[in-house]
Amino acid sequence: MEIKAFQDVIRRTYLEKDRARGTPATFLWLIEEVGELATALREGTKEDLEGEFADVFAWLMTLANLSDIDMEKAVAKYATGCSGCGKIPCACQGEKP
Repeated sequence: MEIKAFQDVIRRTYLEKDRARGTPATFLWLIEEVGELATALREGTKEDLEGEFADVFAWLMTLANLSDIDMEKAVAKYATGCSGCGKIPCACQGEKP
């Protein structure tokens, strides 16, 4: 499934509930899911990890929908390599590109 299609499924399924909850509360849900992913990375099974990665991705799409951001367009800057140097693999010096 492409990013745009997934974001649309999340939009059609949850947008009204997400709008009622609002961006601040939705962001807190995302952070809670990131915490659950951290726990799964530390001590979870592959099945746990798959579920938590999916949850984080879904909540990220939810925030993008609330902010009217097209995530497929937003992540396109990574499609050709590093967002800093543009190379594959990254040739930037230091921790961040």
